[in-house]
Amino acid sequence: MKRILIVDDSFYMRTMLKNMLTDAGYEVVGEAPNGQTALELAKETNPDLITLDVILPDNTGLDVLKGIKKDQPDMKVIIVSAVGQEVIVNEAMEYGALSYIVKPFSEEKVLEVVSKALQD
Repeated sequence: MKRILIVDDSFYMRTMLKNMLTDAGYEVVGEAPNGQTALELAKETNPDLITLDVILPDNTGLDVLKGIKKDQPDMKVIIVSAVGQEVIVNEAMEYGALSYIVKPFSEEKVLEVVSKALQD
């Protein structure tokens, strides 16, 4: 079973993603409401994939992405954010994100992107 860490400052978003992913047969190994917790949980749980929001209370998702990639260069990260500006999307991809999902999203879109990321 593939293990996923969800990082989002919104409890509602984390719950929604968690329900989608667990219903699809994935194991959610942790939920982080901020960047610091995200970095700690990424090390502790060593998930197969991380979903990461760009806007976090203590950090930017891009900084968290850089931190994760520094410690775990092979970690698979998908950005899930309401921020859809091209410059941010491009920056996230440059830092090593596999994909970028813009909120609001459909369950089909999330599961398709997650499934594709975990196949690579």
